[in-house]
Amino acid sequence: MEEIKEKISEIKNKLELLKKKMNLEEKQKQVVLLEKEMAQNDFWADQEQAQKKAKNLAFYKDEIEKISQLEKRLSSVQEIFKHPEAESLQEDLKNEISLLLKELEKLEINTYLSGKYDKSPAILSIHAGQGGVEAMDWAQMLERMYLRYAEEKGWKTDIVELIPGDEAGIKSVTITISGNFAYGYLKGERGVHRLVRQSPFNADKLRQTSFALVEVLPEIQETSDIPLDENDLEWEFFRASSHGGQNVQKVSTAVRLRHKPTGIVVTSQSERYQERNREIALSLLRAKLWEQEEEKRMQEKKAIKGEFKLASWGNQIRSYVLHPYKMVKDLRTEVEKSDPFAVLDGKLDEFIEAELKLLDNQ
Repeated sequence: MEEIKEKISEIKNKLELLKKKMNLEEKQKQVVLLEKEMAQNDFWADQEQAQKKAKNLAFYKDEIEKISQLEKRLSSVQEIFKHPEAESLQEDLKNEISLLLKELEKLEINTYLSGKYDKSPAILSIHAGQGGVEAMDWAQMLERMYLRYAEEKGWKTDIVELIPGDEAGIKSVTITISGNFAYGYLKGERGVHRLVRQSPFNADKLRQTSFALVEVLPEIQETSDIPLDENDLEWEFFRASSHGGQNVQKVSTAVRLRHKPTGIVVTSQSERYQERNREIALSLLRAKLWEQEEEKRMQEKKAIKGEFKLASWGNQIRSYVLHPYKMVKDLRTEVEKSDPFAVLDGKLDEFIEAELKLLDNQ
């Protein structure tokens, strides 16, 4: 029973620390203020601002409710522990304590996501490396992995642009992923992913190494942080080559946007309507311009914090080995899993959470 007593004390301390990290008191005040604002007749006059505030309110209330539920469950555990028959309920107490610790750990992960755009939707792109059909097939495997991960998180995904491979797989794909902290969770996935396996495209089944580059950017709505001058934009409209069906093929709904000062080019052809593709293209461009500024800023800081590595070729972050043994290893956090097929099926939590902790300590 002494061990259970220590665990109860540990949970109590962790819960108090978590409430401070989450700034729960301030969020409770914000809930009161936002609810008063929402009660005003003109609250929805500015639809965009109203939606942002409503989303923040829902998020704050969800966090407060989760902490409240944990406190109630901890209180129940404490009451049972003091009960005269607590000795006979040791297994039940241990199970509930184990669940409480897991729930606390899940909530703690959110405290690592305090970056300006961590709550934003993510724009995830995958590019096949050198190696022809092997690399293109690997890029498609990664696409499936991230789509499955997003599905498990309950996030919405939309394939904005896809360039199919010559024989199999894909040359590149860009996906927008919408959901709470989508960018915050996925930002650590940027970099080179390496696959080692027996080639399914070779009759001799030779061992093959393939590479793919993953880029992750936040989706940035129109903001003074990333100003866009219409005179700097060059638009091109064309018929979509994929996604959207016959209606898309008949009219020029797809959009290609070039930013003249930087030469950055983005494309969107996933939507049936040109205006929506224009919005997506602008969002992609803002993200690319933000990345450019962020890389400049990080390079200026590298003298203080060490070398800053871009998500470019040579900066390998994770190896997926299917032959001669089975393992996935993250080269930054040293996290290893012996079931690569589960990882490729979207089971990425352990890798992503370890990376978030690593980033938080840097």
